[in-house]
Amino acid sequence: MGVPAFFRWLSRKYASIIVHAVEEKAKECNGVRIPVDTSKPNPNEVEFDNLYLDMNGIIHPCTHPEDKPAPKNEDEMMVAIFEYIDRLFNIVRPRRVLYMAIDGVAPRAKMNQQRSRRFRASKEGAELTEEKKRIREEIFQRGGYLPPEEIKERFDSNCITPGTEFMDNLAKCLRYYIADRLNSDPGWRNLTVILSDASVPGEGEHKIMDYIRRQRAQPNHDPNTHHCLCGADADLIMLGLATHEPQFTIIREEFKPNKPRPCGMCGQLGHEIKDCQGLAREKKGEHDEFADTPPASEQEFIFIRLSVLREYLERELTMASLPFPFDIERSIDDWVFMCFFVGNDFLPHLPSLEIREGAIDRLVGIYKDVVHKTGGYLTENGFVNLERVELIMQAVGVAEDNIFKKRREDEESFRKRMKEKKKRMKGGERPAFLPSGQFAPQALGGRNAPRPVHNARQAAFDMRMQGRDQQNKNAALSLKAQMKNGNQSPSGSSDTADGRGVKRKAEDSDSEPEPEDNIRLWEEGWKQRYYKNKFDVDVTDEKFRRKVVKSYVEGLCWVLRYYYQGCASWKWYFPFHYAPFASDFKDIKDMFTEFESGTKPFKPLEQLMGVFPAASGNFLPQSWQRLMTEPDSSIIDFYPDDFAIDLNGKKFAWQGVALLPFVDERRLRAALEEVYPDLTPDEIQRNSLGSDLLFVGRSHPLSDFLKELYQTNSEESVEMSPELCHGISGTLTLDEDPVLPDKPVRSPIPVLRDVVENSAIGIKFKDPQYKEGFVFKATVLPGAKIPAKVLKPGDWEKSNRGPWRPQLGFNPDRRPAHLDQSAFRALSHNMSRDRKPGFYSNAPPPGTYNHPAQNAQSSMRFPVPHSRQQGSLLGAPHGFSQQQYPRQYGSDASRGWSQGMPSTGAAFQQNQYRGRGGPSGYQPHQDRRDNRGRQGYNSGRNYPSQPPAGRYNW
Repeated sequence: MGVPAFFRWLSRKYASIIVHAVEEKAKECNGVRIPVDTSKPNPNEVEFDNLYLDMNGIIHPCTHPEDKPAPKNEDEMMVAIFEYIDRLFNIVRPRRVLYMAIDGVAPRAKMNQQRSRRFRASKEGAELTEEKKRIREEIFQRGGYLPPEEIKERFDSNCITPGTEFMDNLAKCLRYYIADRLNSDPGWRNLTVILSDASVPGEGEHKIMDYIRRQRAQPNHDPNTHHCLCGADADLIMLGLATHEPQFTIIREEFKPNKPRPCGMCGQLGHEIKDCQGLAREKKGEHDEFADTPPASEQEFIFIRLSVLREYLERELTMASLPFPFDIERSIDDWVFMCFFVGNDFLPHLPSLEIREGAIDRLVGIYKDVVHKTGGYLTENGFVNLERVELIMQAVGVAEDNIFKKRREDEESFRKRMKEKKKRMKGGERPAFLPSGQFAPQALGGRNAPRPVHNARQAAFDMRMQGRDQQNKNAALSLKAQMKNGNQSPSGSSDTADGRGVKRKAEDSDSEPEPEDNIRLWEEGWKQRYYKNKFDVDVTDEKFRRKVVKSYVEGLCWVLRYYYQGCASWKWYFPFHYAPFASDFKDIKDMFTEFESGTKPFKPLEQLMGVFPAASGNFLPQSWQRLMTEPDSSIIDFYPDDFAIDLNGKKFAWQGVALLPFVDERRLRAALEEVYPDLTPDEIQRNSLGSDLLFVGRSHPLSDFLKELYQTNSEESVEMSPELCHGISGTLTLDEDPVLPDKPVRSPIPVLRDVVENSAIGIKFKDPQYKEGFVFKATVLPGAKIPAKVLKPGDWEKSNRGPWRPQLGFNPDRRPAHLDQSAFRALSHNMSRDRKPGFYSNAPPPGTYNHPAQNAQSSMRFPVPHSRQQGSLLGAPHGFSQQQYPRQYGSDASRGWSQGMPSTGAAFQQNQYRGRGGPSGYQPHQDRRDNRGRQGYNSGRNYPSQPPAGRYNW
C-alpha cells in the first residue's frame, strides 16, 4: 500500500500486535555445520499450518541489498534467495502448505505505479552516476584519495519484472530449490508446495489472497487453519483482515531506522556521498583486521498478530444504540475501506488526509458519528454503498479548511524548533531555560550523592521565576529586533498581508531551503489554486471536477472489489495524477454502475513496454526497443528522456508525483502488432501466460496419485481429492517439463549440486473455479474457533484477578517467575556495574521488605520460556531457586489464565502423527481442543493415511 507511515502508526497505536520472532540457529561441531531440524516443534510456541511468501519482498533485498555488499552475479543472487527462504521456513515451520507467489502481470491500475517507480529508478541511477563522477573529480583536484573505482556493471533492478530473462531463470531455480528441499529437509516431508511464478497473471499478494478465498468457499476447507503471510507491504495487513480468517499472522523484517551505510565513494562509515572528503581510511584494529567489516547485524523478524488487531478494532469500533445490529466483521470491512482514503497503490490520497496527522483516527471518529444517519454499514462483501460514503466525505469536507491551517501551524512550529536546536548546537549555546538545584542536568556518573531539597515550595518558586524572567528577556529581544528591522520578525517573515517577507542573508539561514508551494492550502482560495496548478482548469469548471470525482469513486469501488473478490477489471485505471477534495464528493450515488466484464491482462512483454523506460529497453527484443528510442516511432511520447517531479507539498523527491504520460492501450497494441513476428521461440515462451505448479515429496499422500496420472498420460484436467491433500481443492494438469521421481533434477546454478536421487513430483495446479458473478462471503466461517483473548477482557474483575498484563508472545499460559528479597540480592551481586558506589549503596532495605505477607505484592514478575522453568534464573548462584505461585484468577478454564503450561511437544507429536496419516479419514470441521479441553493452536487434526506401499507400480 502506498502509505509509508501506516505500519509505524499501527504498531505504535496497537502495540500488542507485535511479537518478536524466535529463530533457532544452526550449530557447528568440529568444523561441521549442523542444520536446524525444522521438523521439531516451533520455538515460537505455535504451530502454523500454511506459509505464504510474497516473493518480490524477498527478491529485491537479496539482489540489491542496502546494508551489505551486493551479490557479484546472478548465481549469488539465487543462492541468497534460497537462504532467505530457508530462514523464514526455519522460523515459521509450516505443516501443510508453502505457497510462493511472484508478481505476474498486474492490472492497469497497478501498472501506472510500476511505471512511475521504474522511470524514477532509471532516472535516479543516472543522476547518481553523474554525481559520483563529479564528486570524484573534485576530490582529486583537492588532492584527496579514493580507492580505485570498480569496473562493474550496475544491476538494473527493473529486470525484476515479468517477461525478462531474469524472472524466467528465477522460476527455473525455484523449481530446483523446491525439489532439493523436498528430498533433503525433514521439515518439508509432508508439505504441499505451490509455486506461482511471474508467468501467472496477478500481483503476488493478491494471488495468495485469491487462493485463500477460493479454498475458503470449498466444503472441505478447515476454518481453523493458521495462516502466516510473509511480506513488508502495509496492504498485507488489510488483505489479512479482509480474509476474516480468525488465525492470521504476518511475518516481516523488523524495521530499524538510521542504520549506518558506507559511503558510495570511499566505502567508509559516518558520511554520505555528498559529504565525502576523500580522506585516508583510519586504521581499525592493531593490525587493521577490521578494515572491511562494517558494524552490521543480521536482520531480525517480527510477527504481526491480526487476531490481536481484530481485538483492538472491536473495542474501537463497537458502538451502542445503533438502529441496526452491530457486526464486528462488517465494521472491520468499513475500517479497511476508510484506510484507502489515506493512500494505496492504485489511487492518490485525498489532500486533507495524511496518516501522520491522525487521518485514520479522524475518519473513525466521523464514521462513528455518521453511522447513526447512514442506517447501515458502508460496505458488504467488497461492494460499496456510495450514498453512505458521501456522508463520510461531506463530514471530512467541512473540516478541510481547519485541517490545512492546522497542518501549516504544525509545520511552522516544527521548523522553528529545528532552527533553534541547530543554533544551540552550532554556537554551543545552552537552552533558554535550565532548572537548577536538584533538577539541574548533571554529567552521567558525575554525581556521587543525591542533593536533597530543603524547601520544596521555595525551589519550585525559584524555577518558575527563572523561567518567567527568561521569557521576558526573549520577548524584549524579539521586540527590539523587530523595531530595528522595520516591523519584521528576525526570521524574515513580514506582518503585512502578502506574507512574503524579506530575503535573509546566507549566514542567517540555518535550515535547508523549503520547496516552493504555489497552492498554499492554508490560505483563502486554496481550491482555485489547486485545480489551476494541478489540473490546469478553473475551479468553476464543474463538469471537469465531477469527472475527476467520478473516476475516484470508480477507483474506490475497484480497490475494495480487488481486495475482497479479485480483479474486477484488468484495464481500469485512475487517469489523473492528483485526487479531488473531500468536499467535492457530492451526489455520488449514481456515479458508478459496474465494471466492464471479460477484460484480459496484458502479456508479459506487453507489460514491459508499458512500464519500462527507454534506458531499460535492453530487456526487450531488438525490434521492440526501437519503438522506445526512434523519433519516428508512433509511441515515442510514452518514453520521455526526462520528466518533472512535483513535490506536491513534500520535502523529498521520492515523496513527489512523477508527471509521466499515461499509456494508451489501443495505441500500444497497434504499434506492437508490427513487431510481434520478430519474436524468437524463447521470447514467445516468455511472453506466454503460465500456470501454478504443485510439488509434493515421496511420503505425501498425494504422491502416488500424481504418479498414476503421469502413467496414464492424460491431457485432461483432473479434480484433486481434498482427502489426499489437507483439504485443498483444485484441478491438476500434467506438466510439459515435470519434476518426476527417479529422474535427476539438474541444478541451474553451477555451485549447487544436482538432485540425483529425486523422489519429489510436480504437476500443474489450478484453484477451484466458480461461476461468473459468484460472491465470496466476507465473514467468519462456521466452525471457526476464535483465539483466546489477549487484551484485557470486558468482564475483568479486579477483585479476584489482580492487575492486568498484556500477553507477550503466542502462548497465553507462560508461567511467571517470582523474585523475592533473596532473589533481588542475587541479581544485584551478579549484575556488576563499573561505577562508583552510590550514597545509599550500603543502606539496608526498608523494613517492609522483611514482612512475609507483603513479599507477594512487592515481588517482580516476568515471563520465562517453558524450557527454562526448571533451571536457574539469570545466572543466579547455587541455592537460588524461583518460587512457583499458582495463578488462581478464576474458575473459568476457557479463559486460559488458570491453566498450566501447554505441552507443545505433545501437541506437536499429534501434529506429526496426523501429517503422516492417522487411522481416521480427513475431518475438516473437527473440534480443535487439546487434552485439557482448551482451544489452542496445537490442537489435533487427523490427516488421511497415505496409500499402502506397492499400490501403484511405478
